[in-house]
Amino acid sequence: MKNAVALKNVCKEYPDFQLDHVSFTVPEGAIVGLIGENGAGKTTTIKSVLNIIPSEGEIQVFGKDHQKYEKEIKQDLGVVLDDSFLSSYLNAKGVQSIMKSIYPSWKEEKYSNYLKDFQLPANKLIKDFSSGMKMKLKIASTLAHQPKLLILDEPTNGLDPIARNDMLEIFRNYIIEDESRSILISSHITSDLEHLADYIVFIHKGKVMFSLPTSDLLENYAILKCSEEDFLKLKKEDYILFRKEKYQYEVLVENKFQFAKKYSFKVLDKPSLEEIMLFYVKGEKE
Repeated sequence: MKNAVALKNVCKEYPDFQLDHVSFTVPEGAIVGLIGENGAGKTTTIKSVLNIIPSEGEIQVFGKDHQKYEKEIKQDLGVVLDDSFLSSYLNAKGVQSIMKSIYPSWKEEKYSNYLKDFQLPANKLIKDFSSGMKMKLKIASTLAHQPKLLILDEPTNGLDPIARNDMLEIFRNYIIEDESRSILISSHITSDLEHLADYIVFIHKGKVMFSLPTSDLLENYAILKCSEEDFLKLKKEDYILFRKEKYQYEVLVENKFQFAKKYSFKVLDKPSLEEIMLFYVKGEKE
């Protein structure tokens, strides 16, 4: 399987934070969700891939070194970051004038269609847009040159639930249209990624805690809620983490079928991505 993006032992050090040997891949044709609490290293990772900030380690995009072939690679990239890098005194038409001079693959008709679909005025200045409108404009201008790889940092920020759902559908269809396309998407709205992403990469304090297929996480992981007496019967190697609550213990297990068979527990809850993430952030092992 080809990889659209491959990171190996990527490191970046700041006075109060360290990206610590981050390794994962974005397979061609897949959507990979990047999750983690604020300050965990998601944006630093994305900016390292884009060569916005220098980092140590190996990063390849489309099988090529991301620094050596940066200009060539970026012709096939679509990027949405918090900073749009567009003047607030441009309008949507002005954005098109700039973008089509940068990207030979720019499609004016597609861009116009996205503006209509997103109900964005062509002549209104960006400074007068709401935050949701600004995000929609960034996404429209990203998709209009038909990139092979989308790198999206919190792309549904500022959108209401209906607009957010519509946007996720656009990303899903973008992959369906061409199976060689890929998406790396960072989001703190983990419920969105449950329905969108093929793989989940979880970063905590600058380290990758896991990189797994979404189906494995949602189907094989489970949460056991039990008494202290039952908890003390468990072997440490049979669970990942636990949390002690006021009246019970909550235990995160990796293979619910083997676990249930070994301990004869009949009730194991199916966890959400958010619950799994909380275990890794606040749970204990010992």
